[in-house]
Amino acid sequence: MKTSHLLLLAIACPTIAFAQMPPNAESVAAVTKIENDMSAALTKPEAAAAESMLADSYYATNPDGTTQNKTQFMADLKSGDLKLESNKLDDMKVQVADADMAVVTYRSTDKVSYKGKDISGQYRWTDVLMKRDGKWQFVVSHGTQIATAKP
Repeated sequence: MKTSHLLLLAIACPTIAFAQMPPNAESVAAVTKIENDMSAALTKPEAAAAESMLADSYYATNPDGTTQNKTQFMADLKSGDLKLESNKLDDMKVQVADADMAVVTYRSTDKVSYKGKDISGQYRWTDVLMKRDGKWQFVVSHGTQIATAKP
């Protein structure tokens, strides 16, 4: 009976230790980099660079509640309907859930217009990224505008 308890403990301890390990620093750095690379691609704009960072299955819920797939998002960027003049990212937290999946939350301060309408402000974002064929890509994004206090 003691042998079975020791065997169970020997199997469980590495699993418990692995669950308590800090996230993979290399993955956190790579995901942080792609977030910053996407910001740069959107503000320049460099549509080809942005497009390569989006999974074919990319899906976004925008701050106004509308949704877009990759094709629709890229059409807005390429046409100039989406114009991001500046995009400052801060308060970023990267959670690597797996060797090939990460969830990122952050705040952006944007000077942006959409179809000629100024929608500048601060936003909270949640992005889900997957690592496919050795490359991190955005799979899902969700944004919410941060309400400003009325004087």
